[in-house]
Amino acid sequence: MTTSDLHERFAASLMPNYGQPRTALTLGRGCEVYDADGRQYLDLIAGIAVSSLGHGHPALVKAVAHQAATLAHSSNLFINEREVELAERLVDLLGGDAKVFFANSGTETNEAALKLVKRAAGPGRHYFVAADEGFHGRTFGALALTGKESIRTPFGPYGMDVRFVPHGDLEALREAVDEHCIAVFTEPTQGEAGIVPAPEGYLAGVREICDDTGAAFVLDEIQSGIGRTGRWFAHQSEDVRPDVITLAKGLGGGLPIGACVGFGRYADVFHKGDHGSTFGGNPVACAAALAVLDTIEEEGLLAHTAVMGDLLAEQIEGIEHPLLEGQRGIGLWRALTLTGPHSAHVQEQAAIRGFLVNAVAPTTIRLAPPLVITPEQIGVFIEALPNILDAAEAAAAEEAT
Repeated sequence: MTTSDLHERFAASLMPNYGQPRTALTLGRGCEVYDADGRQYLDLIAGIAVSSLGHGHPALVKAVAHQAATLAHSSNLFINEREVELAERLVDLLGGDAKVFFANSGTETNEAALKLVKRAAGPGRHYFVAADEGFHGRTFGALALTGKESIRTPFGPYGMDVRFVPHGDLEALREAVDEHCIAVFTEPTQGEAGIVPAPEGYLAGVREICDDTGAAFVLDEIQSGIGRTGRWFAHQSEDVRPDVITLAKGLGGGLPIGACVGFGRYADVFHKGDHGSTFGGNPVACAAALAVLDTIEEEGLLAHTAVMGDLLAEQIEGIEHPLLEGQRGIGLWRALTLTGPHSAHVQEQAAIRGFLVNAVAPTTIRLAPPLVITPEQIGVFIEALPNILDAAEAAAAEEAT
């Protein structure tokens, strides 16, 4: 099959909600992927911060193959060893006094968190607070919390009261949260808004406001968790513990898995029958997640991520180009900020030259490479970046004429 063949088959058989992706991938090895025509690319997006170990990592392949041959599925009617092991491991990494609910995706973990905090809320609590431009998923509950109007508005109204405040604005949050608020949902850094970090001390401020009012503090670490920032979890940089944390993406290293973790009294809120998932805690997905956690630890990938992230940021900052404003982010989770709304052209020109990046916003390119990326691979991208920007600028100028 060629890329052209797959384009035709894709258009004929899949709903058009993703448009028509330009590239059809067929093979991955480490940080490199290949398309249906045999072209090689350096993967700088990792399936949207998912493929933590890159592609085809031996530890992940071995764990998945062994578990698939042993017990591929059990459902929630039975206990399987891998889900227990993974829950114990996450509780240990998060500092104990917690319990886990497994799902299949980030949006499902936020749906679970919504039900959890709603179940725990006392009488008189009836609304939620979330952040402008935040993203928590596309199912109805998660979408109700999502502050991106372009994807939220067409599907309203939502049967819940959600009040939005600017991301990182503690004064606005303090005014919005009172004794009637069920929970505050936020991200340590807004991923889909373009890798927008909150100000230093923000999470500690959210914790204080929630403590003062009795609202639950729900932290969405679906993109930022599992080593992406150079720590296991982004909130550990402020030594703050939320009441509920949601995880997915990088946890499975490419397999679908999510986790909703409740701390303290939120660990035991659900009663039998309150929530469930047929595939949640699937043995193969849990085996993959255990392999990811083991490999990050054994290969020292937290420290590696911090060093590679600093290197990437430093080298981007060293480029002078009229289209490049700068960069922001943490660890291997970075945004190239542009001086004009030309990210789609940058993404296209990067792909033409063998680099996969993501135009997450009109003036923002998201970079979230596998955590195993090397200095040499970063150097190859940095060397090519000025030419990519030149070509994007030229393409934008041609489009405007």
